Amino acid sequence: MNRIGIAALLIGSAIGSARAADLHGSYRKIADGIVVTPAGGPSARIEFSLHGDGIVHVVATPRQAAGTTLTPSLMAPNPPAAGAFSVHEAKGHVELEAARTTADIDLATGQVRFLDPAGHVLLAEAGAPVFRPTSADGKPFVSVSQQFNRGTDEALYGLGQHQNMQMDYNGEDVELAQHNMDIAVPFLVSTKGYGLLWDNDGITRFGNPKPYDLVGDGLKVSSHGQPGFTAQYFLDGKPVVTRQEATIDYQFIKDMAKWPEAAKARTVAATGGQNTAGNAVQQQTVVWTGDVTPTVTGVHKFRLYGSSYYKVFVDGKPVLDRWRQNWNPWYANFEVPLTAGKPAAIRVEWQPNAGYMALFHSDPLPAADRHSVWFTSDIAQAKNYWFVPGGNVDAVVAGYRQLTGKAEMMPKWAYGFWQSRQRYEDAAQITGVVDTYRKLGIPLDNIVLDWRYWRDDSWGSHRFDPTRFPDPKGMIDTLHADGAHFMISVWPKFYPTTDTYKELAAKGLVYQGNLRQGNHDWVGPGYPSTDYDPYAPEGRRIFWRQVEDRLAKLGVDAWWADASEPDMHSNISIPDRIDTMGPTAMGPAAQFFNSYPLMHARSFYDGWTAFKPDVRPFTLTRSGFAGLQRYSAAVWSGDVASRWYDLKAQISAGVNVSMSGLPNWTHDIGGFALENRYSAKSVKPEDLAEWRELNLRWFQFGAFSPLFRSHGEYPYREIYEISPEGSPMRASMIWYDKLRYRLMPYIYTLAADTYMRDGSIMRGLVADYPNDRTARTLVDEYLFGHEFLVAPVTEFKARSRQVYFPGTGLWYDFSSGRTYHGGETATVDAPLERMPLFVRAGAIVPMGPVMQHVDAVKDAPLTVTVYTGADGRFSLYEDDGTSEQYKAGAYSRIPIAYDDRTGTVTLGAREGKGWAGMPASRVVRVKWVRPGKPVTDDNGYDAEATYTGAPLTIAPK
Repeated sequence: MNRIGIAALLIGSAIGSARAADLHGSYRKIADGIVVTPAGGPSARIEFSLHGDGIVHVVATPRQAAGTTLTPSLMAPNPPAAGAFSVHEAKGHVELEAARTTADIDLATGQVRFLDPAGHVLLAEAGAPVFRPTSADGKPFVSVSQQFNRGTDEALYGLGQHQNMQMDYNGEDVELAQHNMDIAVPFLVSTKGYGLLWDNDGITRFGNPKPYDLVGDGLKVSSHGQPGFTAQYFLDGKPVVTRQEATIDYQFIKDMAKWPEAAKARTVAATGGQNTAGNAVQQQTVVWTGDVTPTVTGVHKFRLYGSSYYKVFVDGKPVLDRWRQNWNPWYANFEVPLTAGKPAAIRVEWQPNAGYMALFHSDPLPAADRHSVWFTSDIAQAKNYWFVPGGNVDAVVAGYRQLTGKAEMMPKWAYGFWQSRQRYEDAAQITGVVDTYRKLGIPLDNIVLDWRYWRDDSWGSHRFDPTRFPDPKGMIDTLHADGAHFMISVWPKFYPTTDTYKELAAKGLVYQGNLRQGNHDWVGPGYPSTDYDPYAPEGRRIFWRQVEDRLAKLGVDAWWADASEPDMHSNISIPDRIDTMGPTAMGPAAQFFNSYPLMHARSFYDGWTAFKPDVRPFTLTRSGFAGLQRYSAAVWSGDVASRWYDLKAQISAGVNVSMSGLPNWTHDIGGFALENRYSAKSVKPEDLAEWRELNLRWFQFGAFSPLFRSHGEYPYREIYEISPEGSPMRASMIWYDKLRYRLMPYIYTLAADTYMRDGSIMRGLVADYPNDRTARTLVDEYLFGHEFLVAPVTEFKARSRQVYFPGTGLWYDFSSGRTYHGGETATVDAPLERMPLFVRAGAIVPMGPVMQHVDAVKDAPLTVTVYTGADGRFSLYEDDGTSEQYKAGAYSRIPIAYDDRTGTVTLGAREGKGWAGMPASRVVRVKWVRPGKPVTDDNGYDAEATYTGAPLTIAPK
């Protein structure tokens, strides 16, 4: 054959291969993975890149956005490099295989399945992604939706913090949109042993991809033969307006224009007494009634957005009875089984008191869709997610941190007791609180100064009001001399009259939307304000320099980053919120709706580490996002209400925050905002009794939370203020405070392990018992470390409660020493002074004496408490508590082992380089806990020896 013939043959072969690729798709290798060009479907290009030994990043570019440059990830800016991997092709599929993961991709569609090393499918895309064109700030984007694992029975956790008393999110709908009390972290952990990080900074929905409709817009409602609800408005119990309303929709400020004129009332929101004009307050009530007639049979999901007092009844049965403060309404979920074509009567009763209300609904999904992993984002450039292998919950969280950043170690004092109040009005109040704690011998480590320490017209100036705080540095020095640390509230908010604002504004580093909308805040006459732009590196630098010059240099130890959602103006709609938040230096506000708290926390972290490079930074922020842990930031649960429901809802909220990879979480002990019956100057005895009991039960729970922090509105929350002298309440609060300090060797080891071993402090039962299906869905129990089972009391006057004991081993009641077997449910005693608390057999719990603040005595005796009945191990961690030297190995580990057959306790050779101030030797005491013989309050012990760093065995006598 001549050369022309050979060339023709080669050309024909190439054309045939191209046609085959068109039919079956194609791929090519890249340095860290492969790029697939599917034969069809909505994706023009799908990149699968490997990171570490099994994390896979998937980016599918929609055909209508081909050529778009993807914005760099804020969640995972420095993912690990690829380890060893191989690529195989067979039968129209290509496999990207690594040590812990195989990604099996269908070349025709681009759909992927992720397999574990044994070949089991962990996560599989169910169909192609759905892209729809949209825009933000005039720039083209898409919305994106992708479903996985259709019809799955796995349990699902994480997703940040949501307070609807949901532990397992399989079958639930969750909106990820930052809000006071709601923290959006688009990371999911599965009992199948994988995690999924959905890399999108915008508003995202998990579960049903379709937003809920107002009842009346979707689910039809009628009353008395007419469309809509019958709405009855009352003033002081007398009817003033009756009308038909298509929907219940007073959700935002702008919706108040719908209010009937004759039903407007003289109210004082969330309080009682007199209004500013001196006129008597009128009691306002609204009642909506109507019949809803579904077109689909099944369990229908409803959400009521509300504040003040409200109740909901369906067919005469109560489904909701709640209260929320009016300036912070939020969603309450309920579900109702309905039959197609069969009406159900809905009745909503509301006492508005200048509050907000809206009722939403979602039709049932098919069972396989309802029980799936499904993410949908309103604004996107591509389908963008990370598959994180693990095998178990802890390993998945470790993989998340490998991807998004280590959880930096907090200073040791942060794990002691914090006292805070809304708010200390002058320096004498702050120093007086610490002085009183010291005089009473009640341990305390941190005192917090909340907002409004500045002059009212100078928010954002970072300057103390000199009439109330004449010597801030002297105040802080006094606190330090008393063994306390000082945290201060700093917002991202600025009044345009301040010099700080003017410096930022001159460089275009403040948002203009809130000013343009004409919104004023609630201080005094109300002032215009806005936030700075932390997406701009220069914005972060200037913000911190202003804070450093005016606050940090005075000796402030830690930062309270309030309203970091950001919340520039409450009770405005999502479009209006977006208008206040940008455009950011990186792009439209809608694109970055959820990541503001991450970038704001970075301002503090970068600034502090340059200012004091060998002192651990610490920021407490009201909102968070994926990756927040790398900026040494903790989160708290926002301005929750002081109600029993809200106490119970904290448990699943905290567990899921921890399983979202953020280990340091806290809450306002007692709840932040109170009903008038609790906060009025004259409180009924029965209300005062309930208020005190609620606070005591919340305090007990707080002692076994990652961070132990009392805060809230009036009445004052100091232990000596809230509990009468000599009362059982005060005795219990002091007992739990002291117990926290007795357990500090254990707690600080848990804290260190969040960095050293990518661990968690507050743990879902599923983390240690993944195959225990009863444990998966419990919303009112959790693990504190691996050793403690915590069962808070969340009902008024309850003196017992049911507790489920996971696993198959033995559990000890911490107070009585009574034992229970894993797998059983028992009714346990819960006297007012004690919360049900249990320790597993085989646990080793290191304890110390009570100190007035952490490390007051560095060489204090160590009590090794052993719970007999199984072998046990523990690795006690210690360091200097404040420096960054732990990263260079300046710490110690003491391995401790218990042999249940012989009863011996062995302390292994000390590990690590040691640390500044480390005692050369320690008195070590051992307490063997046996059934019926609990730990005593004085840390009693059975044997004693001196540990010098060499191996030591202590046997029972």
